[in-house]
Amino acid sequence: MSITTLNRLKMELNNKDYYPDDTLSIYLTENSLDGTETYDKATMQKNLYQTVYDVLDSLANNLDLFRSVETEFATTGQAYTYLQKRLDTLQSKILSIPDAAGTTDSQFNFMYHD
Repeated sequence: MSITTLNRLKMELNNKDYYPDDTLSIYLTENSLDGTETYDKATMQKNLYQTVYDVLDSLANNLDLFRSVETEFATTGQAYTYLQKRLDTLQSKILSIPDAAGTTDSQFNFMYHD
């Protein structure tokens, strides 16, 4: 079974209509993905998660739009807290996936380097 990167992005966003397909395709393009290509987890997962992160980050800057789609949040503070937790989780996932060269990014930086 094959799925396009655009449809896989929508799955990661729980099929919520935050943005129209053309806007989501722009986010995919910015992360070196094509919405019409068949999704390949082995080579596209990190970029897809980065795209999800970018979409959710844009929603964190527009909580009214987010709350218009996600109705379970009674307050803006609750919505913001949820988004921040989701962004933190996504960032951890992104950092744990090896890049094309086979290395993972680290959340830790060397304090001293000789």
